Amino acid sequence: MVRAMAVPAARLTPAQQEALEAARAGDEGAYGRLVEPHRGELHAHCYRMLGSVHDAEDALQEALLRAWRGLARFEGRSSLKSWLYTIATNTCLTQIERRPKRVLPIDYGPATDPHDGPGEPVVESVWVEPYPDETLGVPDGLAAPEARYEQREAVELAFIAALQHLPATQRAVLILREVLGFSARETADALNTTVASVNSALQRARAAVGERVPEQTQQATLRTLGDEAVRDLVDRYVDAWERCDVDTVAAMLAEDATFAMPPLASWYQGREGIAKWMAGWPLSGAWRWRTLLARANGQPAIGFYAWDEEARTYLPFALNVVSLSGALISDVTAFVVRSTEESENAAYERWPEQPADVTRLAATFERFGLPDRLD
Repeated sequence: MVRAMAVPAARLTPAQQEALEAARAGDEGAYGRLVEPHRGELHAHCYRMLGSVHDAEDALQEALLRAWRGLARFEGRSSLKSWLYTIATNTCLTQIERRPKRVLPIDYGPATDPHDGPGEPVVESVWVEPYPDETLGVPDGLAAPEARYEQREAVELAFIAALQHLPATQRAVLILREVLGFSARETADALNTTVASVNSALQRARAAVGERVPEQTQQATLRTLGDEAVRDLVDRYVDAWERCDVDTVAAMLAEDATFAMPPLASWYQGREGIAKWMAGWPLSGAWRWRTLLARANGQPAIGFYAWDEEARTYLPFALNVVSLSGALISDVTAFVVRSTEESENAAYERWPEQPADVTRLAATFERFGLPDRLD
């Protein structure tokens, strides 16, 4: 049951007040004008809670429907934005009860032996998904002066993955307090609990997340390096991939780097181990690669395309989200868009030769505005 946080008319502009009254009278267009300015931020909020763009879209649609039905209760003590966040948070909490948490492969099982090729995929919806923060308009800076995390820091892949390990209420408390800057009282009201419970949950959530995320956020690292240095690093990396230059790629990796490929559970760890795996599989020379630069989760991302002899063009293979540690690459998460219908491991050792999975292709390349082929 959503506990609505009401909004005084004094907090609304005249245009908002007019839209509110029209919406209460059943004007769907007026309701759209009232909530549309908050849609992008609410979508990002649902993504933080759920770790999935698809799930976030479902949750946001349900939350806005609940808000539409509950406009009569919108009459009192807080802002329109807070009221909508309360409904969205409770909608996400309901969703969390219905499904398993989402993770990255590094949290799903141990690292794979680099002498072994990719294993079988996990086809259930257990993986964190990449987030098109620029396409969906996640703003820079803090959401409120009291927030601890910048809004783009709060969609970084490591942070999203860490959130998914928290119990649902702790997750909500951390996001409301540290990302959105809600007070302890506002958070308690939103979750229908006490300030003491909120403070206790926040303390535990901070400690748990702190154990899983790097000391320096990707946003801080990117600012320290500067745009030109980041672009040069990514350019050198993709150039080495396109030339199948294992030594150069390996030299750009941090010593304890990781490389994961959801929906496979397989992942590889360490500069030496990743280099051995690359030499045996993706950079063996068996495939030709082309790339396009992108951004995901506030981080550099790369669309990888593999040459398809039959189509005589390069077709989408994976969207790689890149994390940096200083001037080295610390983690690569390659969200592969090829089919997982085959049951034999050998099919995934030659995964670039499998057809596209239409759903994952739409969820990555299409959603991120990347083309469906490169000539």
